[in-house]
Amino acid sequence: MTQYFVAFFMLAGGVFCFVAALGMLRLPDTIIRMHAATKAGALGSGLMFLALALFYMDLSTTLRAFAAILFILFTAPVAAHLIGRAAYCTRVRLWHRTWMDELAYTCDWTEPEQDD
Repeated sequence: MTQYFVAFFMLAGGVFCFVAALGMLRLPDTIIRMHAATKAGALGSGLMFLALALFYMDLSTTLRAFAAILFILFTAPVAAHLIGRAAYCTRVRLWHRTWMDELAYTCDWTEPEQDD
């Protein structure tokens, strides 16, 4: 019975990782791409680590798998935030349909002064 759960979690993790990779290829700008990579990638790898823990059913392997899941869940949002902020502050072009700019006052840009 356990092998069915392992197969389900491994296949579901693979599908989510594939969706993350497809999102990296198909989405239009950096901000949207990093969202797809971190959300679907973290879920996919978490499901694969869960399948690993169920397959081996060993205390050492299970603890390592859960530690890896926690590490991914804690670091993926922080990494996504930093990548998105760095992309925005270095003025990476946004998608042409992006109309809301809530970060306009967060970066220290040096604008050239205009002489009138």
